[in-house]
Amino acid sequence: MRTPTPPAPSRRRRLAARIAGAKRRAMVVTSAALLAGGGTALTVAPSILTSDAPAVPASVAEAPVDATPPPATLLPPVAPVSDVREAPETDTEAGEAIGGGRASYYGRELAGNPTASGEPFDPTALTAAHRTLPLGTRVRVTHARTGESVVVRVNDRGPFHGDRVIDVSRAAADSIGLTRSGTAEVELERLPKTGGARG
Repeated sequence: MRTPTPPAPSRRRRLAARIAGAKRRAMVVTSAALLAGGGTALTVAPSILTSDAPAVPASVAEAPVDATPPPATLLPPVAPVSDVREAPETDTEAGEAIGGGRASYYGRELAGNPTASGEPFDPTALTAAHRTLPLGTRVRVTHARTGESVVVRVNDRGPFHGDRVIDVSRAAADSIGLTRSGTAEVELERLPKTGGARG
């Protein structure tokens, strides 16, 4: 059996040079990693790299992290969308007083019925019935007791019962508090044809 030939001295030198190069590269990588993490660059001797548990100087230990959160910024509460209401429009148009009398309102059960103008009755529109005013006339109806008013558009004929002078839609009645009592004394003003009433 042949005995293995020991490596030549030149071969040993090449092997030692490779190991030394690997240790130098390990030192460079370690220093770069510490600098990238905000630590202090550290020169590690090759002999330390080969030990089982390299010692880390106290200067490299991580600084304690302050776990206290920053103070909260207090913001005013935001109102839910359902609580945001539009401010009522203030009607400042000048009108011509045409007297007054007792007013009543159409019930919802008449929704869809044809009016004198040909359009179907819509309880959510600001419309009214009057015996003599031309269809399309805009009228300000003011609740005599509360002073609340609404602008309506005449699109129907009536009322034809009792002493009532005007019938308004449910939406118009709601806006001046007429639905609580069913009827009320009102003052009427005729307004210019352009602008105002919805429906």
